[in-house]
Amino acid sequence: MNAADPEPSRVDGLLAEMTVPEKVGQLIQYFHFDLPAGASTDGGPEFDAAAQPRGAEAALDRGGAGALLFVSDPAAVNRLQARAIEGNRLGIPVLFGFDVIHGLRTIMPVPLALAASWDAGLIERAQSVAAAEARAVGIHWAFAPMVDIARDPRWGRMVEGAGEDPYLGGVVAAAQVRGLQGAGVGAGSGRILAGPKHFAAYGAALGGRDYDEADVSEQELWNVYLPPFKAAIDAGAANIMSAYMPLNGVPATGNRWLLTDVLREALGFDGFVVSDANAVRDLATHHFADGLDDAGVRALGAGVDLEMAIADPAFDRLVAAVESGEVPIERVDASVRRILGAKERLGLFDRPYVDEDRARTVLADPSHRAVAREAAARSAVLLRNEGALLPLAAQDGGSIAVIGPLADSRRDTLGPWVFDFDLDETVTILEGIRDRAGDGAEVSYARGIAEPGRLFPSMFEMFAGGGPAAEEDFDEDAEFARAVAAAAAADVAIVVLGEQQDKIGEGASRSSLAFPGRQQELLEAVVATGTPVVLLVMSGRPLDLVWAAGSVPAIFQVWYPGTQGGAAVADLLFGDADPGGRLPFTWPRSVGQVPIHYAATRSHDPKNRHRRYWDDPSSPLFPFGFGLSYASFEYGPLTVDRDTIALDGTVHVSVDIANVSDRAGTETAQLYLHQRSGSSARPLRLLKGFRRVRLDAGQSATVTFPVGPDERRYWSTAAREWVLEPGAFDVWVGADAATGPGAEFSVSR
Repeated sequence: MNAADPEPSRVDGLLAEMTVPEKVGQLIQYFHFDLPAGASTDGGPEFDAAAQPRGAEAALDRGGAGALLFVSDPAAVNRLQARAIEGNRLGIPVLFGFDVIHGLRTIMPVPLALAASWDAGLIERAQSVAAAEARAVGIHWAFAPMVDIARDPRWGRMVEGAGEDPYLGGVVAAAQVRGLQGAGVGAGSGRILAGPKHFAAYGAALGGRDYDEADVSEQELWNVYLPPFKAAIDAGAANIMSAYMPLNGVPATGNRWLLTDVLREALGFDGFVVSDANAVRDLATHHFADGLDDAGVRALGAGVDLEMAIADPAFDRLVAAVESGEVPIERVDASVRRILGAKERLGLFDRPYVDEDRARTVLADPSHRAVAREAAARSAVLLRNEGALLPLAAQDGGSIAVIGPLADSRRDTLGPWVFDFDLDETVTILEGIRDRAGDGAEVSYARGIAEPGRLFPSMFEMFAGGGPAAEEDFDEDAEFARAVAAAAAADVAIVVLGEQQDKIGEGASRSSLAFPGRQQELLEAVVATGTPVVLLVMSGRPLDLVWAAGSVPAIFQVWYPGTQGGAAVADLLFGDADPGGRLPFTWPRSVGQVPIHYAATRSHDPKNRHRRYWDDPSSPLFPFGFGLSYASFEYGPLTVDRDTIALDGTVHVSVDIANVSDRAGTETAQLYLHQRSGSSARPLRLLKGFRRVRLDAGQSATVTFPVGPDERRYWSTAAREWVLEPGAFDVWVGADAATGPGAEFSVSR
């Protein structure tokens, strides 16, 4: 059954009856914010929050809207859906989309954290929870997953993706699509449409500056940025969102080569394409289109089916363009057919309304919190554990000092890009530690410093309510001294530092990777007390840990761990859960190394003398794929089952892994491949597979990976096509991208 047209008879029947204005109306998605009392409305004419709901509802009344976004209250969904159906001559319902990025009511760890679990099954379960909650309140479609590859941590939106690697990114993208869509998205399914974004190469923004242009080579586009989209499409993604920025000089939303030749023809996508917010109008902003009339025509012609518009949609002007003959009605019909097909696939023509009583039951499901807790525990990455400081021993009669402005911040624990959360359900790190330590230990808390927050809310917080609270008046120097004194008096100090959630995400790029504010100063003062210190880093990008990596005995990257984050972190600290997270990116020593990633080609100097900085090593602080466990593992020699294979053949690579510790743990064995020669110079290592292996104390297991044509194929700049070439190959299986000795094999013609 085709995702774009599941029921041709109904869809074609409606299409045959529709007028041109009714067809064009189906191609527009309006924002509809339910504004809280006192919300700001001074965002300018483009973001006039007071006028915006009226414009959307007026469009519903005249049958001129195909979709709405930013509505999550089931009563409001039903009210607006009734208005849409009554306002449309043919009774066509609207789609409701929403930013369900890492949960709706139950907030999972941020997407970058989920990717750090290297666990496709877990990611799928997490997104199935998000889908169930979203569908229960009347949301039909998520603007997720974000599958943009991010190799510059200055870019704030890396928190929404899966990191730097196209193979891992593809695994994560497919798992998210399966979790959101399941086996079907019909009425009663508890599933929603997935919308991978942003097509394409949005993560390559120059300087890590959000919305800035991207200029990437052909080989980089095909080998790095497109594979996660291909994986999402192969998993059945129903929607793709076009990107804001110009790609190689042509804005993505008006790029016919990108949206038609590549997306539909090369990648085989048959769903509908939506623009990012106001991206069609922005074609004029880019000095690409000659005004909004031209912008609408060029976006539709490029392959955009649905315009996401904050106000005054460019697509409104398509009626005149059809009447003048500038736009063929067949092109409009193709897009309308895709939108109507999505609505039929969701069962909206037969069951357009949501059960408000059932919504409350689904949102309160305790099993959802259990998944969130498991996901947060599996996502955290143990970066350092000198002297086996962790896990913490039972604290009978002991004392723990919890320090830092993020340790007891419910909103920051959830992370960015969530809008329908319940703060009362959120477990902070301080609360998790106190609950786990129980009455037998003394747990003190000191913020240490003021929160280094922004002084204004983000655009989404302005419209949806919330935003940073005003900082209370307190003496920071006195609080700093109190925190240091608490650490000095404790048996162990747990310091929680990082970035507040409003300092990352869309429009939140940074020129520095340093801890904001006085956090580094606070950390150094606590370490100077001589008390053993555990550093918990709450962020969605790598921060500057050079000093900490040499001075702090235990470091955990806990990301923004979500609703059950504090409970999960306590599970890890006290050994109730074993660290299993692995880095989905290369951790730089400083911002001066950026961009840095493991899949680099060799320079002209094999010893890399001309790639070194005179003031810093060229190596990363932590390699891609790195992560420690409380257990210890050893890898045996790598073996291949054949020395030589044919061009279409497959070699099997095996290694024995032993747990040489006295406790159970999970190791993530990673397969890396290198092609020594070919029509293009190939990266020295490329991830081509991984396995999570659970081993009891003293247990061993053999892990085997196939290396066949799919693992060896790549897009060659010289050949201008996908190639499969003979030659010699190196292969490794180990704990990260810097893993040791491997093996080799040859491919013959």
